[in-house]
Amino acid sequence: MKKLFVLGMLLGILGFINAQKSAYVDTDYILSNIPEYKMAQETLDKLAADWQKEIDAKYAEIDKLYKAYQADALLLTEDMRKKRENEIINKEKEVRELQKQRFGVDGELFKKRQELVKPIQDKVYNAIKAVAEKKGIAFVFDKAGAVTLLYTNSKYDLSEEVIKELGVKKK
Repeated sequence: MKKLFVLGMLLGILGFINAQKSAYVDTDYILSNIPEYKMAQETLDKLAADWQKEIDAKYAEIDKLYKAYQADALLLTEDMRKKRENEIINKEKEVRELQKQRFGVDGELFKKRQELVKPIQDKVYNAIKAVAEKKGIAFVFDKAGAVTLLYTNSKYDLSEEVIKELGVKKK
């Protein structure tokens, strides 16, 4: 009896889901057609490259200090060796901290990405929602995301309509 009930529930749920209209979008494709997104991405890439150069330069400086220390180690007193070792260690800590500050989970690059990209992503989400509501669609999947779509029929692709909803003129 229990198995029959569970089977009935499962069939009911599957029937409900099957009755719902669904579609998909490709947010990578949509974003690639938005000029503001491209500009934001270029700004972020330049900022990241500049910060990486700065960090690389600091690591190169540490490398020079370490090589100089190795060359002089036999000639230094115990106190001088400790002092130079601590200087190298402290500089490495500073660079790692700078790296974390710039590229860490809540670092400056993350905050800048939130500032530049999040408003664009919100506009895309609102456009997807508007198109889905107009078409009476219950579920919209993102082909670009972690959801794996093994097969897609292009007649259910809303990406072009979302781009139109955003008012983006394609080249």
